[in-house]
Formats: sequence, structure tokens, C-alpha cells
Amino acid sequence: MASVARRFPQHLKELRIHLCQRSNASEGVREWVKTQYVEVKKANPRFPILIRECSGVQPMVYARYEFGREASTDVTGFNSKQVNETIQSLVAQQPK
Repeated sequence: MASVARRFPQHLKELRIHLCQRSNASEGVREWVKTQYVEVKKANPRFPILIRECSGVQPMVYARYEFGREASTDVTGFNSKQVNETIQSLVAQQPK
């Protein structure tokens, strides 16, 4: 699995991940946090990566770019690899 553990581009300002602690829908996101988060944070130590857990919440990944622009993707039922690919695509995206 290719990792997103590389320096993030300057136009990306924040990465926010919402997940449920128990639901099957968030299982892939929880697995991504367990296996990939530390690597990503080591590559981007001062970059804000926010992990928000809430019971019953729909798992989502949000990226905030310069000038307050945001993009989000629903990752309900995704496995860890699909979550990683989603994050990679949001990181690579250029704000419109």
C-alpha cells in the first residue's frame, strides 16, 4: 500500500477525519489511523491532522485548502487501503 507519508503541499492547510469508535462503517478509517497516522504525522509534524470521533457519525475525510476552500469525501464502508487512496487524492487536489 502506498502511503501518504510525505510532505504535504503548501496549498493544503488542514486534514480532518471524522469516524465512529464502534461502527462497521468506520472500520477502515480506524485501521488507517492505527497503521498510517504516525507515519503521516512524522512526515508533517506541524501540519494539523484532526481526528474526530463521535458515536454514530458518518465517516468522512475533509481537506481544507488555502483561501478557506474545502473538499470532503464520504468513506463509509471503505477499507484502510481505500481510505489511504482517498486521502492521497484529497492531498493532491488543487483548490478551485
